[in-house]
Amino acid sequence: MVKLNKIYTRTGDNGTTGLVAGPRRLKSDLRVDAYGAVDETNAFVGAARQYTAHVPALDATLMRIQNDLFDLGADLATPDTGEKPEYEPLRIVASQVDWLESEIDRLNADLEPLRSFVLPAGSAASAALHVARTVARRAERQMVALAQIETEIVSREAIAYINRLSDFLFVAARWTNDKGQADVLWIPGKNR
Repeated sequence: MVKLNKIYTRTGDNGTTGLVAGPRRLKSDLRVDAYGAVDETNAFVGAARQYTAHVPALDATLMRIQNDLFDLGADLATPDTGEKPEYEPLRIVASQVDWLESEIDRLNADLEPLRSFVLPAGSAASAALHVARTVARRAERQMVALAQIETEIVSREAIAYINRLSDFLFVAARWTNDKGQADVLWIPGKNR
């Protein structure tokens, strides 16, 4: 159980932060940036939920995603050093990715195939989900960049989860636009 009695510690005043394991890192470190973008994604999913509360099934899915995003943040904040840890670190697992895929399929079954790219618009819920989607894509880019560093490990499941999450958020954004009927389609070259 996490217990936070004191919010400020002053230990980060020098521009560093503590990970779950390992030495302190600069707050500008790519690993810190990656889990910060995951945290930001979570905040935007929470903001989108202000518009989905009236749709219990979707709202429950988004709440579960928020919990999984904390798992993903914990995964990224606990670098795999290749050594046996004192305790089993929290890691994203394949079943979390599989669940997201099933949720994508569930919502996508109600949608007509796309005839064009969609603009991030329509209902307030849709626009908010599109914002969360773009932030998730940024988190994915940062995680992939982190995984390219020889001394850093990011699991395949963690990258798959964030990739699938942005897919889910895209489908959910369309679904909240009257199941795609209120999508705002891109018209290439319309304003030339």
